[in-house]
Amino acid sequence: MNFLAHLYLAGKDEGLIIGNFIADSIRGKEINDYSVNIQKGIVLHRKIDEFTDGHPIVKKTVARLRKSAAKYAPVVSDVIYDHFLATNWLQYSPTPLPTFAQNSYQFLNHNKHLMPNKIHLLLEYMIRQNWLVKYASIHGIAQTLKGMQARVHFSNTMASSIIDLVDDYSLFLKDFQQFFPEIQEFVQKEKRQLYFE
Repeated sequence: MNFLAHLYLAGKDEGLIIGNFIADSIRGKEINDYSVNIQKGIVLHRKIDEFTDGHPIVKKTVARLRKSAAKYAPVVSDVIYDHFLATNWLQYSPTPLPTFAQNSYQFLNHNKHLMPNKIHLLLEYMIRQNWLVKYASIHGIAQTLKGMQARVHFSNTMASSIIDLVDDYSLFLKDFQQFFPEIQEFVQKEKRQLYFE
């Protein structure tokens, strides 16, 4: 799951939203620097990632991407799933995607003082380039993959995975449609545990 899915799955709890957004940049004991509610968001993000990475449907998606993305196939898989969430957004939310995106940007920007400094530039790029809405188009995904490829210090061919997406679009879509209800159910259970700890 990438940014769009994590923000969507976090729901309306502010701590869960912030924690989900910053989780990948938090290492070790740094989690203790944050409020209990934000810590819960960080934990939820990690549980979502663990569930996703170990799921047999996601493993099928990743396997299709190995040739083009190699060890980065799981990362590309996350972006592709965000694409299908964006293109099928109204099946999952009554709020139009552009509205959800703007609300998310406004909330995150308003609360960036609660986030590590290294996240600020990423958030700035996300807002300026409207990543959450951009995921809905093939062109937007192609741009996203090119940007990711350029940011990785090691040689990689992530951007060529767009060809895999186009060629096997219906197969990737089927994977997403089968998987997403399961991650939704998993997250609801995890939230209940987090709230009552």
